[in-house]
Amino acid sequence: MENFYNLTEEQLDLQAMTRDFAQRSLAPVVAECDVKSEYPMDVYKQAWEMGLTTMFIPEEYGGMGLDTKTCCLIREELGRVDVGFTIGVGSNGLAYTPVALAGTEEQKRLAASFIVDGGFGAYCLTEPDGGSDAGHPRTTAKKVGDEWVINGRKCFITNGPLANFYTVFAATDPSKGVKGVTAFIVERSREGVSIGAHENKMGIRVSQTCDVVFDEVHVPADHMLGAEGKGFLLAMNTLNRTRPGGSATVVGLMQHCVDLCVEYAKTRVVFGAPIAKQQAVQFMIADMEMKTQAARLMAYHAAELIDRGIASPLVGACTKCFCGDSAVEIALNAIQVYGGYGYSRDYPVEKLLRDAKIYQIFEGTNQIQRVTIAGNLLK
Repeated sequence: MENFYNLTEEQLDLQAMTRDFAQRSLAPVVAECDVKSEYPMDVYKQAWEMGLTTMFIPEEYGGMGLDTKTCCLIREELGRVDVGFTIGVGSNGLAYTPVALAGTEEQKRLAASFIVDGGFGAYCLTEPDGGSDAGHPRTTAKKVGDEWVINGRKCFITNGPLANFYTVFAATDPSKGVKGVTAFIVERSREGVSIGAHENKMGIRVSQTCDVVFDEVHVPADHMLGAEGKGFLLAMNTLNRTRPGGSATVVGLMQHCVDLCVEYAKTRVVFGAPIAKQQAVQFMIADMEMKTQAARLMAYHAAELIDRGIASPLVGACTKCFCGDSAVEIALNAIQVYGGYGYSRDYPVEKLLRDAKIYQIFEGTNQIQRVTIAGNLLK
């Protein structure tokens, strides 16, 4: 890829290193892991040894300490091979960000230590009856002496089966609604923490997703993140800062679609000539490239704003929504370019459509993003 995006030499080196790693170590196992719905732990270990799993952790805590845009470059290259694997890596950052925003020095070191040592984190917000209504959790935390006792169930938790710690959002005063939500660090090793069955998902099957159950889980008072009742605001501020990384991941999928279609169109012969000669195919590929470039620019722009201290809900919602919708459109067109072969699991593009669809759903559906966009414009 040409350096159209004003990348530094260091960023270009990291991009090239990640691309080589993803193609060499991740690409050969993706198809099998997709069928089995397994996370390739050997590949994750290699990524950890390279520092890629700690890209967002500050250097003083043992991480790479990269800025948001550089993290986006890494996530795009990983997502170009498999977004499910990349979501597993990125969800560490999703779990750590609330700690980085509201945690004490001790809390930051605690959460970072799990990831720096090769483990995982998970962000526990969604509930079975809640969905996009994150401001009224049924999971509760009750103060008992010097401890909090947490009870409840979270669902669709990425890294749920793998996590060494969870960032949990619970109601400490349900009568106050969004002002009664508080965040906590909960170690996987605590008595009363358990996981449900692995979700048999349509796509991102490499990513590990399950329910996480908290049954009379006691955590010390010093595991509360920030002030009591500020958890919902913390959850939203977290998502505002993590939108670019998720969007950059699916940009990688979009680029993969373009690459595959360009190559296939040159080699697939119909009516005595490659389909690349057909204007209908050319226009589809051109539209795919336009949407991919636009999505990449939006993700990079959102990342650059965050690196300047601007975490705009409007920009984040626009970026998440556009990238998710465009990814599904591009993956559908990729199948169309491949024709009947695109519908077969013997070819790679059907998986890309299955993987793309979740980007219109998780971390706030694209309908919710439109509510956010309209609300910011019309308030």
